[in-house]
Amino acid sequence: MTVRRTLQAGCAAALILTPVAAVPQRAGPQAPGTLISAEPMSGAPAGADAWRIRYVSRNDSGAPEEVTGVVVAPRGAAPAGGRPVIAWAHGTWGVAEKCAPSTGNFFGATPGLNAALARGYVFVATDYAGLGTPQPHPYLVGASAAHSMLDSVRAARQVSGADAGQSFAAWGESQGAHAALFAGELARDYAPELKLVGIAAAAPPTDLVANLTGGADPSVRAFLTAFTADSWSRHFRIPLSTIGRPATARLIGRLAQNCLTIGKKPKLGTVVGILALRRDLRGVDLGKIQPWARIARENSAGQRAPGGPLFIAQNSKDVIVSPTVTHAFARRLCTRGARVRYMTMATPGGHVTSAADSAIATLDWIGGRFAGAPAPSDCGRF
Repeated sequence: MTVRRTLQAGCAAALILTPVAAVPQRAGPQAPGTLISAEPMSGAPAGADAWRIRYVSRNDSGAPEEVTGVVVAPRGAAPAGGRPVIAWAHGTWGVAEKCAPSTGNFFGATPGLNAALARGYVFVATDYAGLGTPQPHPYLVGASAAHSMLDSVRAARQVSGADAGQSFAAWGESQGAHAALFAGELARDYAPELKLVGIAAAAPPTDLVANLTGGADPSVRAFLTAFTADSWSRHFRIPLSTIGRPATARLIGRLAQNCLTIGKKPKLGTVVGILALRRDLRGVDLGKIQPWARIARENSAGQRAPGGPLFIAQNSKDVIVSPTVTHAFARRLCTRGARVRYMTMATPGGHVTSAADSAIATLDWIGGRFAGAPAPSDCGRF
């Protein structure tokens, strides 16, 4: 799902980095979270250092893969045991390799970064597999995204100068909120040495069938379908012929090469392509076509215990992630005994600014979790 970048197609601006000596890759099999390289980045916020990292993770089938990301840490002495860590998961920037946030406008486009650093936290942001690395990007594939997040925390702890500790919170926006929910569900089994204190999700896609087919904006829905279909066809090796004509498959492939960036209108060719795809997909319901429906349901959150207390932020004006679907998801968590802080907003940005509009409230909530305070719950009041 797109967050902060809805239908604003174009390539994310490349951030030119001066390469420095990388941490050498060890020979032989590497454990998940092994840091491969950490290259200093220019443009970090004042009083902080930043590195573009490359590290080992595991895909949803358990096979090793390389992932890139960014670590940002405040300068100065760290507390005993290291700094608390926020593992950030971004919203949709695209599904093509060139769309990695770490090589785009990362510092300008990441909500809450400066505020997190001011509180003394290490901020680690995965690109996810396939963004910045050559394999297909597994868009909205829960286990892969969760592994990328959890292994980014492991990798951050190996960056000299970051002083990252074991305690972390998972925070994500739209596509990244989906990743954060899965990171919470899988953390105990996948990364038991880390201490997850809470999960924050802004505008989270939860029921993928409902979210992919029920958005109120048909153009955005068509664009997201192009991203999802292209990604899943390559990652799961599903022929696109199962959802359309050969011309439709070619159109999906062309649209999926777009990256999304803030403040830029789509090019005319992209607009025409979206309108054509809307026409081609009229009457197509991914929730009723196999194996698309099965994959969507398998990658919908909430099928396991959440793994910790949750902060969910949802804008009532969101036309991409349905507020009704998010509300129902949060209430189901409550019935299962989860502690859920549920924040609703009605700010003009709608979906696009969900994480930015809720950032201070989210960081206040995360701060309470790092401090060991009991997690508040709105269950029974929403």
